[in-house]
Amino acid sequence: MPETAGPGRPAVLGPTVDDETRCIHYRTPLDVVAIEFACCREFYPCHLCHAEAAGHPAQQWPVSERGERAILCGVCGHLLTIAEYLDADGCPACAVPFNPGCALHAHLYFEV
Repeated sequence: MPETAGPGRPAVLGPTVDDETRCIHYRTPLDVVAIEFACCREFYPCHLCHAEAAGHPAQQWPVSERGERAILCGVCGHLLTIAEYLDADGCPACAVPFNPGCALHAHLYFEV
């Protein structure tokens, strides 16, 4: 299984295609986040990568855990809390924009 990691960064599992966490499913210039899944505490670029590689069903992060640093900016390595990510248009550390289309999949990762 391919793995993307840099100094001080968590490993990103699944079929990544570059060092900014893009994967075979989502690889536009804006697809630069990886999400730590609540079920296994491993980072994957997307829900499809997790489904293909993890070997278990995904679990959503409960609303009570919105303070968890579970979102990795693939550009600079900054870890965002779930709450920060859900309110952000881009990385607060490096200002790279995030894909606004990811909001359509939020329910797959986080209780809403």
